Amino acid sequence: MEKEQINNNLVYTLSEFYKIMADYTRMKIIYALMKKELCVSDISEIVEMSQTAVSYQLRILRGARLVKHRREGKMIFYSLDDDHINDIINTTVMHLEHEE
Repeated sequence: MEKEQINNNLVYTLSEFYKIMADYTRMKIIYALMKKELCVSDISEIVEMSQTAVSYQLRILRGARLVKHRREGKMIFYSLDDDHINDIINTTVMHLEHEE
């Protein structure tokens, strides 16, 4: 039987991706953005954190391409980067709720 090779670069990238999502605060932000697009002040109220702390976490999430932003005048609105993020969270929830 032939040994299957592991793509170390892919495994490393997956690991880094899940490290970012493993943070409790970032997950709360992602979960809030699953519902609708929000500005920093709205996210701050929902997750009960300062706007500075939320902005810091959003910068990390943007860097990982988990969230994106758009400007409307002076306001900046954040949303999930694409539907794949929604799918990942929903699939995980289904897995966690699955009863054997």
